[in-house]
Amino acid sequence: MNTEETNVEMKDAEHKDEAGPAQVDADATEADVSEADLDQEEQEKQPMTGGDQTADTPSASGQEAPTTAEKNGLVKLKIPDEDEEEEVKFTGLNKEELMRVAGTPGWVRTRWALLVVFWLGWLGMLVGAVLIILQAPRCKDLPNTNWWNDGPLYQIGNIQAFTDTHNLKGLEQKVNSLAQLKVKGLVVGPIHVAPPDEAVNLSFEEISPEVGNLDQFKGFIQAAHKKGIFVVLDLTPNYLGSSGPWFSNISVTIVAERLKSALVFWLNEGVDGIQLSGVEHVATVVPSLWNDIRAIVQNRTDKHPNSRVLIGLTDRSSAEDVSTLLSSTGVDLLISRVLHSRDTDVTELARSIQHLYSSQSQMNLAWNLGGRLEGHMASLVGPALVKLHQLLLLTLPGTPIFSYGDEIGLMDEDTKFPKMLWDSNEELNGTLQEERAERLTCRRFFSTVSELRGKERSLLFGDFILLFNSSSSLAYLRVWDQNERYLAAFNWAAEESAVLQLSHTVLPPKAVVVLSTNSSTMPADSSVDLTNLRLGPGEAALLKFPYTG
Repeated sequence: MNTEETNVEMKDAEHKDEAGPAQVDADATEADVSEADLDQEEQEKQPMTGGDQTADTPSASGQEAPTTAEKNGLVKLKIPDEDEEEEVKFTGLNKEELMRVAGTPGWVRTRWALLVVFWLGWLGMLVGAVLIILQAPRCKDLPNTNWWNDGPLYQIGNIQAFTDTHNLKGLEQKVNSLAQLKVKGLVVGPIHVAPPDEAVNLSFEEISPEVGNLDQFKGFIQAAHKKGIFVVLDLTPNYLGSSGPWFSNISVTIVAERLKSALVFWLNEGVDGIQLSGVEHVATVVPSLWNDIRAIVQNRTDKHPNSRVLIGLTDRSSAEDVSTLLSSTGVDLLISRVLHSRDTDVTELARSIQHLYSSQSQMNLAWNLGGRLEGHMASLVGPALVKLHQLLLLTLPGTPIFSYGDEIGLMDEDTKFPKMLWDSNEELNGTLQEERAERLTCRRFFSTVSELRGKERSLLFGDFILLFNSSSSLAYLRVWDQNERYLAAFNWAAEESAVLQLSHTVLPPKAVVVLSTNSSTMPADSSVDLTNLRLGPGEAALLKFPYTG
């Protein structure tokens, strides 16, 4: 026992002697003191709860309450014994060790091998991508088209016959119905004041009171534009007279000069194009004035940045003549009688189509059957072949042009401007019900093909490939780049079926029916054999097949 321990014991003994008998009862034996020290050590091991419990009060979990020392923020730390093994963790090589390893020949060779593998991988992917690009078929650039190339044009040559109210206000009310036909433009008029054969009293800028006024015309243009429909105004000068074109060689200069100022007026009112008849005569007699007329309509300005169409009319029926006039007059579209001269020989029809397609851009080709002088399609071809000719005009390369009522098979009676038949909810007898049902069927067929033409690039501006033609049958293909291919087939024979044996490098053995004029014999989505394609009397069909590379 050292000196310090001896002094402590002597002081404790003296303290006990001074305590007296009462203090003796409270004293504990050495064993009790040891046991108390152990209890104190166990209490100090318990976590601090931060509560208000005293040392004598047990906790809610059954453990003893923290001691006063723990409450005061004192924490007893456990110092590990020297003989306990310390856990050793590997933290990697230090900088000096890494530098020694990186400099070894083995590591240098490994690093170079990984670098070579990395760059070889990138080079392989790059070569593969280049090969894919080179081997993949190139997509053709879309042609520069104008709005009149995107859908059919619909001619309304007589406002009074077309509308229920017989004026331009009634025409505005029919815009929604016309939008359902998926037409791109409306050719209206002529509606200007033009006393028959009187050049002196001709007034291009004045609307005939019989059809309405300028405010009504503006309302109609606004309604059409809201539906995405463009408006073309027919300004043919002497449309009610018999003298022409444009009266005579003496008056044509005067009329042309007055027409120039009228063009500026109507274009400023919002029309999107002009239609004129007799263009070949005017272009020959007064070429300088004709060039001025063309410039006013066709040239774009800051005020009129969009393209505006100049449509010409001619009574020529030869494909060669029409091609020559397209080049000499410079019109955007030329309405002719090419399809009118077919009679019953489809071979001549195929030749005319092929000639125009080969000699002119299809963006300048126009196809029509009927008009102000000729009448309506149904009267020219017969009611049974109306849908066949609808399909023909809507699938040829160029812009199809229809007269009002052609979508329902409207027939001429004692006039070339019969009253338009609109659907109504009135009760009809059996015969009239059948006639209305046929009109609605014809109209749905027209709308379906018209909408399809506006969506499919092969029908919009695809190449034209003649596959088959005979005295009564015709088949051709419309193809654009990697889009679906469309095949149109027709049989004009009234009593005999036709079997078309089609062959071409791009043709598959079979194709799918998109629609036909007789859905009972050739239902939609059915598959047909192209090497033995059968069409019933007066039947036409539109087929499709995918691009296969």
